Amino acid sequence: MADDPLDAADTKAETEGAGDDWAAALSEHEGAGGAQAPAFAELGGTMTTATAGSQNLDFLLDIPLDVTVELGRTSMIINKMLQLTQGSVVELDKAAGEPVEIFVNDKLLGKGEVIVVNERFGVRITEIISQADRIKNIG
Repeated sequence: MADDPLDAADTKAETEGAGDDWAAALSEHEGAGGAQAPAFAELGGTMTTATAGSQNLDFLLDIPLDVTVELGRTSMIINKMLQLTQGSVVELDKAAGEPVEIFVNDKLLGKGEVIVVNERFGVRITEIISQADRIKNIG
């Protein structure tokens, strides 16, 4: 079809060499008398900068994190550890009812209390450490 714009563009490209296009563009630029500010079309869409920024960070929301709740700690010598059997009791350094530490990726997030819901353990967060303390714990 002779009326097809793609066919017309192909015919023009065949008649003119690729070097001619660059030479024409260069001569237009030199004849303009110096640099001109480029004209950019406005980006379409209704997305604001804040929305665009949040979309760029949305992939971070899918990163898995390890959450650990520490009920308590103790230390013992190897001989005592080797004597442990099924039913042995290991005494921890925390009293019953004392808040437990909540760690996210081995970094302290806050404290909470142990609860039981439908025969499963859970933690009710009672305290989240300050942002400044969290930043200190990152290093």
